[in-house]
Amino acid sequence: MIEGIKLYGYWRSSCTWRVRIGLGLKGLAYETVPVHLMADGGGQNAASYDAINPLGQVPVLEWTGGEGSQSGEVHRLTQSLAIVRFLDAVQPDPPLEPASPLLRARAWEAAELINAGIQPLQNLRMLQQIDAWGGDRKEFGATMMHRGFVGLERLLARSAGQYAIGDAPSVADVCLVPQLYNGRRFGVDLAPFPTLTRVEAACAEHSAFRDARPEVQVDAEETP
Repeated sequence: MIEGIKLYGYWRSSCTWRVRIGLGLKGLAYETVPVHLMADGGGQNAASYDAINPLGQVPVLEWTGGEGSQSGEVHRLTQSLAIVRFLDAVQPDPPLEPASPLLRARAWEAAELINAGIQPLQNLRMLQQIDAWGGDRKEFGATMMHRGFVGLERLLARSAGQYAIGDAPSVADVCLVPQLYNGRRFGVDLAPFPTLTRVEAACAEHSAFRDARPEVQVDAEETP
């Protein structure tokens, strides 16, 4: 069993949020290590953080123990979906992948649509680049998210039960909830996406999703 779990992240980072949900679903206790993405040039860009993650990103999962580890050996893992997959391997119950090969693929299809097709187009570095080009960051982010939600709604309409894929939370839900939050932040009208919002409402009833919300994190800030 892994021990001494720390999660380096930012309260409103959707990728960090995914890992919080995963840890909550697995019932794993962890310590939050805040990395402020905005203050003083961004904590992720600090020289002291380079040893934690040379890519200068959040989240990072840190732990000791586990199969094949030396006593006291510290391990770190980056990238939210790699972390979620790792958590599913070391703590298989409850699973974050459906048992059916097809439904398992559907879950990862939805997760990757968000992870690779939506979220990168509205993350902080992309928006800063849009600013540098003289564009409207909010309009760009909203447009890209709306386009992604159109495809995601069609995908999940064929697989959703209570949750995104059937009737148990999966990696698809882990990605969906933070992305819809971002959609609202950017002013995206979610009314055309009834499957997405229905699944989101079901997730909101689950303690692991409630406890992972940005506004209840130790580093949460009041925002307009």
